[in-house]
Amino acid sequence: MKKTVPMVVTALALLLPVQASAQDLSEDRVRELVLETIRDNPEIVMEAVAILQSREAEAQAASQAEVLARERAALERDRNAPVLGNPEGDVTVVEFFDYNCPYCRSVKPEIEALLESDPNVRLVYREWPILGEGSVFAARAALAARKQGLYEEFHWAMMDMNGRANEASVVRIAEGVGLDIAQLRRDMEAPEVEEHIQSSLRLAQELGFNGTPSFVIGDALVPGVMDLEQLQTLVLQARKEEN
Repeated sequence: MKKTVPMVVTALALLLPVQASAQDLSEDRVRELVLETIRDNPEIVMEAVAILQSREAEAQAASQAEVLARERAALERDRNAPVLGNPEGDVTVVEFFDYNCPYCRSVKPEIEALLESDPNVRLVYREWPILGEGSVFAARAALAARKQGLYEEFHWAMMDMNGRANEASVVRIAEGVGLDIAQLRRDMEAPEVEEHIQSSLRLAQELGFNGTPSFVIGDALVPGVMDLEQLQTLVLQARKEEN
């Protein structure tokens, strides 16, 4: 709040009637004029807040676009990230997710339907375990499952699980899809597993994502759950941008 007050005052100053040039107004005089304006026109506060929100949104969009341009290869072509769907597809969907996120689980059938309906979609998964130790264990196990060629089977099984992902439930599901648990535990400590998780954390922070699931589709950054129609619309838009 302390940071917001002077920002609102600044925005209100922009709405003041021009009474003198900027160099003739001291900071105290500007504040006086702001208070006078508020007393006479209390609705102007909301207008000032709207100006601030608009400017912040524009600044955030510009920052995200810059990060997206700089990190496009890391997001879409990282060899250390699992790829489902068509590896040679013309549109890449990147999903940041956590196995303990109920919203990620709820979007799972929409993702499956997208892959089934569009054979030219590449799906890149960014394991982003942000919901506790169980999430970290699950992400490490999933990434380690790549060494045994069972990432996809393990991933879908985890997304269909009931209850929280923790060491016991993750091991149970791993056994169910045929993973060698002793090898899995060894592979969970591989440097590339930690590197993927740390890269996901960095990319998510730089893109301004605050939770899971979060998607990158073309130039669109979308936090939260989407249905099949929304996913298809963004894929079509990305495909047009490519062409």
